Amino acid sequence: MSFSKEKRTRIKKYILEKIFKTQDNYVEATKEAFDVSATTVYKYIEELADEGIISKDNSGKYRLVEFVKEKYDFNNDGTLEEDVIYDKTMSDIVKKLPENAIRIWQYAFMEMVNNAIDHSEADKISIIICQNYLYTWVNIIDNGIGIFNKIAQHYKFKELDEAIIALFKGKLTTDAENHSGEGIFFTSKVMDHFFAVSENKVFSQSNTNEMLTNIKEDYGQKKKGTKIVMALSNNPTQTIKEVFDEYASVDGGFTVSRIPMKKVCDSGYPVSRSQAKRLYFGFEKFKTIILDFKDVEEIGQGFAHELFVVFKRKNPDVELKCVNENSNVSKMIAHVLF
Repeated sequence: MSFSKEKRTRIKKYILEKIFKTQDNYVEATKEAFDVSATTVYKYIEELADEGIISKDNSGKYRLVEFVKEKYDFNNDGTLEEDVIYDKTMSDIVKKLPENAIRIWQYAFMEMVNNAIDHSEADKISIIICQNYLYTWVNIIDNGIGIFNKIAQHYKFKELDEAIIALFKGKLTTDAENHSGEGIFFTSKVMDHFFAVSENKVFSQSNTNEMLTNIKEDYGQKKKGTKIVMALSNNPTQTIKEVFDEYASVDGGFTVSRIPMKKVCDSGYPVSRSQAKRLYFGFEKFKTIILDFKDVEEIGQGFAHELFVVFKRKNPDVELKCVNENSNVSKMIAHVLF
């Protein structure tokens, strides 16, 4: 059977995505996703290898070939400027990408490099830039205090996990006079994959467990400081404006935040009042909080009452909007409200 060019392209891209995310079951996954034989899948894998898009690593596993891999080291001596670094390191690599990709990289790269310069308390900053057939990605590594330590110390959090929860909300900064606290929030939203790693802990908006495990093993326990990993498709469908508009009010202010409840609550099970209190820290800065209950099976009565009754009583102007909740979650919310 001969497939259309469009279907062949979709199959190959699917295979490449699985390989990029280091998912070893990509042959079976491709068979099921497109209802094709293993022979067909292996044929496309061979074609991708012949085209120089993938190759086998030392362990015999296929990996996407890196067309670009550059590393730059900087002394954070008070003279660094993020726009100058972008022009020196990133500009030529992304200049042939679509305009929306260039705009995203200009924003995200400079925001994260500025964070390393201004907030990390590091004296060394390294930047690694790689590009393959599907993605361009950047690692920004510093030897400073660590992003979660910095936030926890400033806000007097007892646990580093509280700093990670706070990052999901946005409007979080340790220097309110000079920064808005929006950089990591919007960068993590506009990127296809985003990870902040420090102290063997990870903040991520990505659901790619294999990538998360590899990044954590590669960096989490080895060094002090922070590692930012961000990857963007070389042909992204999103634009910065679309992402900003999703979280902005009519007058353009950053007034909406979306919280992935599965990620921010211990074991994905929000049960206690203490969890609710940690969660709603900073909610009063927003007009609308979208609570995404995807993959959350149930919530505790104490958690629900603290969030939907106690917090709302103190902050009646903040809208708590629930999405993707199942019947168990809906019933518990209704129980504490009525």
